[in-house]
Amino acid sequence: MIGFLTQAQIADAARLKDVVTIEGVRGNPLSGFGLVVGLNGSGDSSLPFTSQAMRRMLSQMGISISAEIKAKNVAGVMVTTTLPPFARQGSQLDVTLSSVGDAKSLQGGTLIMTPLRGADGRIYAVSQGALSIGGFSAGGAGQGAQKNHPTVARIANGAIVEREINFALNREKSLELQLRNPDFTTANRIVRAINGALGQPYAKARDSGAVDVRVPKDYQGRVVDLLTRLETLQVEPDQLAKVVVSERTGTIVMGENVRVSTVALSHGNLSIKISSNPQVSQPNAMAGGQTAVTNQNQMNVTEQDARLIEMQEGVTLNDLVKGLNGVGVTPRDLIAILQTIKTAGALQADLVIQ
Repeated sequence: MIGFLTQAQIADAARLKDVVTIEGVRGNPLSGFGLVVGLNGSGDSSLPFTSQAMRRMLSQMGISISAEIKAKNVAGVMVTTTLPPFARQGSQLDVTLSSVGDAKSLQGGTLIMTPLRGADGRIYAVSQGALSIGGFSAGGAGQGAQKNHPTVARIANGAIVEREINFALNREKSLELQLRNPDFTTANRIVRAINGALGQPYAKARDSGAVDVRVPKDYQGRVVDLLTRLETLQVEPDQLAKVVVSERTGTIVMGENVRVSTVALSHGNLSIKISSNPQVSQPNAMAGGQTAVTNQNQMNVTEQDARLIEMQEGVTLNDLVKGLNGVGVTPRDLIAILQTIKTAGALQADLVIQ
């Protein structure tokens, strides 16, 4: 029995690296405006920002043009990527390109050298290369075909890191572990797991979202070794009782800790079916009338008997789903029922409607 319970707890546990992040060890978004050339007439129309960018690019190449440029083979795009932590000069990044004008497709285009800047305005990477959109867009004579999204493209290894972000991890004397899902119980479990592994009270919970860890003397200058040891620790994260409802798609997700108090549910389905049967009215040839099409409409209204289901206090998620399915509700009806139960104060969980 003890072995069975231990295995059940391990099955619910997660690695520490999947529960927390380390302060300072994160990615940084980069973006830049660039030009895609080589399009087959599917680029921007006479847009001012595309024309201005073209004149600036040509000016840097020693070509001076004062008139407005109208080139259907060029499109203005926003180039975005994320600079990962500890990225070094010369590292390559994947970039995403999104059309900002009225280009029809980026298929077959090539991105001209584009600097990518961070939030501080400094250039951290430079991007260039041939695009891949993973689809196509074609049309003519009033017909067309499209696969995927032709105005968004990617370039694998399309950016080269030119500037590093200095962060000396091994010089840190303490670390801050930030919980992905803040929770007091989970924070205390992390503290017990770390102190148990290190044998001393080096970890302390600051609040529900952060745990401070002092670097032991044996790991001074070897913080990477310390993190390697800690990130594999097994921690069982605790979760809030929550029900997430998406009214747009009819999707409902409920956590395992959802409980309901004693409540009775009554549900009745009202179904209205209207059918139309076109009939052709053909008059006699001697009557001098005209042929007409008439519709014979029929409407049937049915209502199922309402059923009352009682749920006892402390009902689990499994019992709640079985009870609601037993009523025969649809996802849309289930959303309304959950909202009503929450309003009645019988749903012991947070109800989040998206």
